[in-house]
Amino acid sequence: MEITIEGLEVFAHHGVTREERAVGGRYVVDVSLFLEHCRAAHTDDLEDTVDYGAVSTLIVNTVVRHQFQLLERLAAAVGEAILAAFPVDRVRVRVAKPAPPLAAVVAVAAATIELARTSS
Repeated sequence: MEITIEGLEVFAHHGVTREERAVGGRYVVDVSLFLEHCRAAHTDDLEDTVDYGAVSTLIVNTVVRHQFQLLERLAAAVGEAILAAFPVDRVRVRVAKPAPPLAAVVAVAAATIELARTSS
């Protein structure tokens, strides 16, 4: 089962330069949650799946409460937080920065990471 959250927009203070971090900017997060066994497909019960509302709250808190220089680290931090808090087998996170401050006009800069739960 794949559960997706697309286009979650958060205003936060990340970036390589001091100015970027001070001014802040919009970040758009897309997440895919992968569950090998999702009982909710048969039971129609929220207790048998991952609540994407709770995942969205965790994403917002992670993006706002921490400060990173790179999109790569921000995407990894979101993925790590999801794996730590929810019973998903894998997670794919894309963090995009619309209109990044570059010399050229760029619509979006983004970093994507896929993380899997490790067997213990």
